[in-house]
Amino acid sequence: MKKSVFASLMLSIAVFASAQTVTNKEGSSYKFTVVKDIEATWVGNQNRSSTCWSYSSLSFFESELMRMGKGTVKLAPMYVARKAYADKVAKYVRMHGSINLGPGGAFHDAVYVWKNYGIVPLSADKSAVATGDSIPVHGELDAMMKAMADVVIQAKNNKKPSNVWQEAINGALDAYFGAEPTEFTYNGKKYTPKTFAESLGINMDDYVAITSFNHHPFYSQFALEVPDNWMWGNFHNIPVEDMKQVLDNALTNGYGVAWAADVSEKGFSWKNGIAVVPADAEWTQKPAAEMEKAFTEPVAQLTITDSLRRVAFDSYETEDDHGMHLTGILKDQNGNVYYKVKNSWGTKTNDCGGFLYASQQYVLYKTTNILVHKNAIPDVIAKKMGIKK
Repeated sequence: MKKSVFASLMLSIAVFASAQTVTNKEGSSYKFTVVKDIEATWVGNQNRSSTCWSYSSLSFFESELMRMGKGTVKLAPMYVARKAYADKVAKYVRMHGSINLGPGGAFHDAVYVWKNYGIVPLSADKSAVATGDSIPVHGELDAMMKAMADVVIQAKNNKKPSNVWQEAINGALDAYFGAEPTEFTYNGKKYTPKTFAESLGINMDDYVAITSFNHHPFYSQFALEVPDNWMWGNFHNIPVEDMKQVLDNALTNGYGVAWAADVSEKGFSWKNGIAVVPADAEWTQKPAAEMEKAFTEPVAQLTITDSLRRVAFDSYETEDDHGMHLTGILKDQNGNVYYKVKNSWGTKTNDCGGFLYASQQYVLYKTTNILVHKNAIPDVIAKKMGIKK
């Protein structure tokens, strides 16, 4: 092992596994005191695939299994992606191509697949064997799904689509993902996806999808207007202050949070393992060296309001870019709250071994939606939402 690699490994261990005080990178002035660190499985790598929603969803449920005392179970993101893709194509065809068809998705897609088709362990995933890629490369797959679906739709110009087009779609999915696992062995016992899901003991009805946008009434539900919400799934809508309480209550009490957010902001620095939203309105206009200081020195941050969130959403400054998994809560040396974020971009692409620290203000500003266990929601807020525990 090279010395530089060894040093990097030691830093990663020091930052994430040692004590109560951590930092984001060597030489940084950030000093975080850990309030809560939730058990999580190892960091995955979605590579060149738009499957963050599947990786983060299953990472969230893997932590839920740990919380429930069921040990470490690594689940297969590609199984969820494959089952969702087939149903996405079917809906796109039935809508004559008038809705979005792409590889993206939302957290409730994983809930939908789990409830309707089951789930499989990572060991049953054959997608790497099928394509020869050790990590996902989905550009050709995504183009193929769209092209095939458009051919089916265009068939109506002649007469009507055939009655075997869905078999063709599934044949292509088999080619890219491998034959769908209908039966497999895990820890010496045979399962189907359905029986394996049942064996894990997670009740999908216990999980609540939440958003916070004031263009709809608070404490109501609505289908969030983002392209990847192909299912038209409903989200509970609550004020941003309530969302903050949900996040803090969940993480402080050992519940992870699946987090969908915009990561295109200049304050989101994956390399440095920090996401902030500086209060200085001219920060983004400063020289790069000046901007970089926000990633190594705590800065004053913007106060987030419901109105500010709506303006950013309506102007496309906040879009549904990426899904991640919140696995902890910390405070910096000035008492400001940060969340520990588990990503799915591998462990070698940033200074924090595949994690980052996002300020509470960044999370409140750029969140599009979250998924939490209903028991993680404070009782007063759950009652307003109509959630029965």
